Parts: sequence; structure tokens; C-alpha cells
Amino acid sequence: MSEFIKVGIDFSKCAGISKCGGCVKVCPVNIFGKKGDNPSVNEDNEDECTLCDLCIQACTPEAITITKLYETKD
Repeated sequence: MSEFIKVGIDFSKCAGISKCGGCVKVCPVNIFGKKGDNPSVNEDNEDECTLCDLCIQACTPEAITITKLYETKD
């Protein structure tokens, strides 16, 4: 089964890489990168998200959302 995932960052809440960067540090599949002092989502491997929620737990301002869009049967 394949899952299609959308990872979002609310930059009005995000503390930035220099003050936090937890999402970049904990993601086991490297979905998050850096764009200046802000984290960014690598859309090319966004579907590799394992829904482990480590980024959500590491994000103290609660700026990250993960949405499962749909599944397909392989």
C-alpha cells in the first residue's frame, strides 16, 4: 500500500532553525531541510514520511502538521 502524505509548517508559529530545528534533527527519512533560518519540506520525498510523529513531538510551538491524503493498494 502506498500513502500520499502532505507535511506542512506554519511559519507564523515556527521558531526557526537557530532557535529550534527539532524537525530537521529528528526526522528519520530527512523530509525536512533548511532554507535560511527556516525549516523546509523536501517535497520530492514527502511521501517517504513514516507517520512516526517525531517531528510533531520535537516541535514545541506546534507548527508542523501531517496529513494523510489517501492510500493506494499496490
